Amino acid sequence: MATTPLLPDSRTESDGSAVIRVLGYNIRSMRDDTGALARVITACAPDLVLLQEAPRFFRWRKKLARLASRTGLVILSGGATAAGPAILCSLRAAVERTEDVLLPLTPGQHRRGFATAVVRFGGARLGVLSCHLSLERNERYEQGGMLLDRLAGMGVEHAVAGGDLNEPPDGRTFRRLAGSLTDCRAAAPWGGEHTWVRGGPHRRIDALFATKGVEVLGCGVPLEQPGVSAADLRAATDHLPVLAALRVPAA
Repeated sequence: MATTPLLPDSRTESDGSAVIRVLGYNIRSMRDDTGALARVITACAPDLVLLQEAPRFFRWRKKLARLASRTGLVILSGGATAAGPAILCSLRAAVERTEDVLLPLTPGQHRRGFATAVVRFGGARLGVLSCHLSLERNERYEQGGMLLDRLAGMGVEHAVAGGDLNEPPDGRTFRRLAGSLTDCRAAAPWGGEHTWVRGGPHRRIDALFATKGVEVLGCGVPLEQPGVSAADLRAATDHLPVLAALRVPAA
């Protein structure tokens, strides 16, 4: 029996605003138990899924399409064309546009990118960005600035961004993002905190952020929730997911 209250269900309000559920998840190129992965995503009932380490190589589109099909979602953007980040969405989303962005390549480092989109839920218009920032400290900080610039240039009042930041909240890139955006977990803690628990110390290195004006109704790792088992979380990938419920004002 769940001991943590459930997050609100998705809905459209009478004033045109929308309550949406957003899931951030590093899926390690789907190299683990894809059945467990699909069950976790489905149980979270997301409107948007911000993926990191989506398949990038042989038959990557087919693998990502299979995951979308098994979770009742569709591919919105990303994958190999964004160097790993991807976005899935429910059929509730009306898509305005998508864009995959490759970031400058630093010699000796992995290529990084952003998967981005602009969508509508009822009368609410929302920019969306999925990222996986560098392991290297200085490059990661520069990519954090690029993320903020990209959000500012999307032409939307409200946006959500998230992914694997590769550093905890006291890191300078995390603090840079939280200085301009709302750290959803800090604004409305819910569920579990740490997203990396495979080795010590346990850390929160995956996060969701929202622009000002988006109300955070709850955010955290969906532990002890119906359909999400500890066994599936262990088997699905090496990160734990982050789930948030957000209320997005009408445009």
